[in-house]
Amino acid sequence: MMRGLFIALSESRRLREIGERSTIGQRISSRFVAGTQVEDALRATAAVNQAGASVSIDNLGENVTNAEEARSSAGLYHQLLDAIAARRLNANISLKLTHMGLDVDENLARELVTGLVTKAASMVPRNFVRVDMEGSAYTQRTLDFVDELHRMPGNQDCVGAVIQAYMRRAESDIRSLLAGGIRIRLCKGAYKEPPDIAFQKKSEVDANYVKLMKILMKSGIYHGLATHDEDIINQAKIFATREGIPRDSFEFQMLYGIRRDLQHSLVRQGWRMRVYIPFGTEWYPYLMRRLAERPANVLFIARNLFRQ
Repeated sequence: MMRGLFIALSESRRLREIGERSTIGQRISSRFVAGTQVEDALRATAAVNQAGASVSIDNLGENVTNAEEARSSAGLYHQLLDAIAARRLNANISLKLTHMGLDVDENLARELVTGLVTKAASMVPRNFVRVDMEGSAYTQRTLDFVDELHRMPGNQDCVGAVIQAYMRRAESDIRSLLAGGIRIRLCKGAYKEPPDIAFQKKSEVDANYVKLMKILMKSGIYHGLATHDEDIINQAKIFATREGIPRDSFEFQMLYGIRRDLQHSLVRQGWRMRVYIPFGTEWYPYLMRRLAERPANVLFIARNLFRQ
């Protein structure tokens, strides 16, 4: 019920307008979103790099309604890649296909994303584009896109997918991606999905996450484990030690502004850490989805307003 509520809130334009203008809304967004401009994201990236972690930058947005918006979004990512190279930042980019115009024109989205992946692959050192996962209506199309991009000459290891552990199809998708040598970011899931295609209980999602995590860690391919769950993180550390999995063969991933204490602790312990840094004006839907992932995060975020 609470999950559905936050998903509904994320889609409310009226509440978004109120939230983005309110003092508390601006305070929350400043903690969990780097800002509204490219320079804000780059400044935050430099600070995170200085603290010993790498970064994935995401220009918040999805479901654009025309080609002009899609091209503008792609243009920002080109600007980011140029700045990452010029400033020698340890960062890559993360994008959604609907932000690149998938709902407007699939060929346009293919053109724009191909251009970004090709650019990332041509950089020195080579960079990387993470194609984020959206709701189940886009799952297969997104995976097909990533597979197609990865097969293009020169693109290997420069594009990757995201798998949501709450999806019942997740293990099958992971095995297909691994067969193609594609890098994966494993997260729990952020959209409202029916019981026939997604686990509904936290215990089920957690159990599936750990199962999939172990498959990824033993695959020999570099993957990202996106979670703030300390129990799961500890299980990953124990598993890596027991199985002799090198610490540089995978990375933990966390969101900007959440559990910075844990991020710093993992870096000090010698584990690889990547921080997901969102920027842009569309922070309200992003925040609501973080709450939808687990309604208990309401209290978690409230605590993090005052926690380092």
